[in-house]
Amino acid sequence: MSIVSVRHGAVRYGGRHVLRDVTLEVGDGQVVAILGANGSGKSTLVRTVLGLVPLAGGEIDLFGTPQRRFRQWARIGYVPQRIGAGSGVPATVGEVVASGRLARRGILRPARAADRAAVRAALADVGLLDRADDPVTTLSGGQQQRTLIARALSGAPDLLVLDEPTAGVDSASQEAFAGVLGRFAARGGTILLVAHELGPIEPLIDKAVVVHDGRIAYEGKVPEPAGHHATAGHDHVHPHAEPERPVICVAPTDRMPAN
Repeated sequence: MSIVSVRHGAVRYGGRHVLRDVTLEVGDGQVVAILGANGSGKSTLVRTVLGLVPLAGGEIDLFGTPQRRFRQWARIGYVPQRIGAGSGVPATVGEVVASGRLARRGILRPARAADRAAVRAALADVGLLDRADDPVTTLSGGQQQRTLIARALSGAPDLLVLDEPTAGVDSASQEAFAGVLGRFAARGGTILLVAHELGPIEPLIDKAVVVHDGRIAYEGKVPEPAGHHATAGHDHVHPHAEPERPVICVAPTDRMPAN
């Protein structure tokens, strides 16, 4: 079964093509990584899949339903690049994670025992159960990113979409992310993630998709060498890219896309 199907997708910003004729399939239970240099269009692609960026052309299906008619958004958990809840909002870790249950229970319905249990399970999964009552602002960058993953997991999604989950975090947090994603995949979950560097996540990847200049330049096994896309100043020609147009990979930015 196809969980995500993009057919000839196109996106334009101010008359400029950001994505051109993109076709992508994510199957049930697959772990798919979207790779590429900064500005290649990889984050735009996942945000378009989520309906956060409108299509200028082409079609998208989610769980076999045209995106424009899709309403089961609780089946999708989204993890953006950076946390927003800690910047000016005095929220605790537990409160941020609990907000991931809203799509399941509805805004007006009070939290039930099942909701509280799901929040605790998600916090335990990312190793932050002991920080549930702490303000998000007291956490490290890696812990804040783990909070976002727990928020997505608390909603019991079938598809987890992550936008550069390991960008700018330490190696210990990257290992923790790999463990969380591995357990989610082992339970039958489907994962679509954007990455500048795979690192410890690499063994989980079933399919790599490289975006270059708004197009799919490669699709298949993780290209070699893997895990070095976030090295500052790294400049190389991918074997799947046109030889005269090198892909330049630099350290990812800290900018978080709007939720």
